[in-house]
This record gives sequence, structure tokens and C-alpha cells, in this order.
Amino acid sequence: MIRWNNDYNHGAHPAILQAFADTNDSSYEGYGLDEWCRKAAGEIRKHLGGVDADIHFMLGGTQVNYTMIAAALRPYQGIICADSGHIQVHETGAVENTGHKIHVVPGVDGKITAAAVEKEAESYRTSDVPEHVTQPKMVFLSFPSEYGTIYTKEELSGISRVCREYGLYLMVDGARMGYGLGAEGNDVTLADIAAAADIFYIGGTKCGAMMGEAVVIVNEELKDHFRNYMKQNGGLLAKGWVLGLQFYTLFKDGTYFAITEQADRYAMQIRQAFAEKGIPSYIESPTNQQFVLLTEEQKEKLAKNHIFENQFRTEDGRFCVRFCTSWSTKEEEVEALLRDIREL
Repeated sequence: MIRWNNDYNHGAHPAILQAFADTNDSSYEGYGLDEWCRKAAGEIRKHLGGVDADIHFMLGGTQVNYTMIAAALRPYQGIICADSGHIQVHETGAVENTGHKIHVVPGVDGKITAAAVEKEAESYRTSDVPEHVTQPKMVFLSFPSEYGTIYTKEELSGISRVCREYGLYLMVDGARMGYGLGAEGNDVTLADIAAAADIFYIGGTKCGAMMGEAVVIVNEELKDHFRNYMKQNGGLLAKGWVLGLQFYTLFKDGTYFAITEQADRYAMQIRQAFAEKGIPSYIESPTNQQFVLLTEEQKEKLAKNHIFENQFRTEDGRFCVRFCTSWSTKEEEVEALLRDIREL
């Protein structure tokens, strides 16, 4: 069986395993104050367009999301998020558990829009009873989105402009950042994200690392005592160098970008094979996540050799399923899937 149900079903890139082996007999300072975290932060800063950012390393995406939100917001403030946003649908109320309301707005192709943000912010600004309602103070988006779609530079800049106008922080979930940056047609760089966002993170867990995410804090207001919030939320890892070493290894020679771009290319081959067979996409994604609509018979045939993720069933009885390539996907696995698609 070949797994396509997620992009974190393998251990780590071989270069990371080698780096662990090479450094295993060395000792380091704890809690992210070590040389590897410093070196990793230095490599990441090379891609941020000169922005003066603080960089911290944490274990996983949900932990990062609720810690960033807890560090940024006062108890009466909330966060604006698209109806398909990760913090809304896939984090078991983690944000609400920190005491902050999620202001859910309609998304378009899985993405939040500047117009939706402005409408929500304006509603609060013009409220006759602002002390009786939650104040939206932050905007959450994922790059790429939960449906694998990506924001254009114009869209990202538009959202950022609205945030600046209304005094909102812009937060970007980058769990799959590499796959968004490597997508064909993408015009957004890490420097563009650093220019638009107040705080974001670069995903490692789904992009070649054993585990770990790199938090990038641009806004000076959010830098103060962030390590205290990390510790309070269980995110200040004693063996912090384990994370720093991985990000240094992925970024020092461009491996991070190369392996995620390759995953996107494989995903485009899979999308093309489904299209040639007359099997439609649920949404047009240029990244490693592909959502297609299968009949029950097609689904059962592919399930003989492949593991993929069921999303939902449509009104006409078809199944929306997700095929997910990753940094670890092999060419022979793709070829096997393409053959089985053609035989449907």
C-alpha cells in the first residue's frame, strides 16, 4: 500500500538523519539558546528581505498557532479566520481553549479575502456597544490554504493593507509553506510574507523535518516575552538544538525549497492523470494537496493499492478525496498511482 493521506508519514530527510548522527556525541545549551538555533535563524533571515525578525523553534503547528495567538491578544480580543481555516476546523478548539473567540468569515477557494476582513473589522469599529462584543484584533490565514490553494502577492498585500488600516495583526500559518512557495505560478516569496505579516511560521514537520516549526516574529509589539509564552504553553523544548539543527540543515543549501517543489511537480502529474481520465478536481490546487471527486467504484479500485484521505460525500453521491504528495514521495510511487488512475 502506498500512502497519500498526508505529508508527514515518513521520518526525516536523509541529510537531517546524517546531521543527527554527526552531532550525537556533542553537547549543547538548552531551550533554543544553542549554536544550531542561532545558525538556523541566520539561514532563515537570508530569505526575509532584510526584515529584523525574531525567530524561535517549536514542535508542532497547533501548539504554534495557539501560542502565537495567546501572545498577541488580550482576553477580550478575537481572531478573524475563513470558515475552512485550520484553527477553525482542525484544532479541537485549541484557540478557544486559550480564551479567544474565532470570528468566522466566508472563504473563497479556501482563502480569506480582504473584503471579508474589512467587513468584520468595520462592524466592530461602527458598533454602538463595542464593550459588549469581542474585538477582532488578528487575522489568520494559511499559506497554502487547507485546500492547497495559494494567495497571490496582490491578495496578500490587500489583506495586509486592511489589517494596517484597522490595527489588526496578520498571522500566517505556514505548516506547508514550502509547498506553497514551490507551486507553479506562485509569485509570493518568504520576503513578501515577512513584509505583509506581523507573525508567521515556516513548517518543518510536513516539509522534511522529523518535527518542528520556525516562528518568525516581525512586529516589535509581539516580540516581547514571547519565550515566556512558549514556556507557559509547553513549547520551550529543553533539547532545542534538535529543532535548530534540522532547520539549519534544510535551509543552508536550499534543500527545503527543492524537496517541496519536487512534491508539487509530482502532484501536478497526478492532477493531470485524473483530468485526462475525466475525473474532476473539487478545487484547483497548484500544491501538493489534490482534491478529486471519485465515484464509489473508482474509490474502491484505487483503495486496493493506495491509502488516501476521505473528505466528504457530494450530493450526487461522489466522494471528495485528498491525495497528498510530500518531500518523501518517490517517483516509482507516483508512476504506480498514474497507472492505476489510467486503468479506472
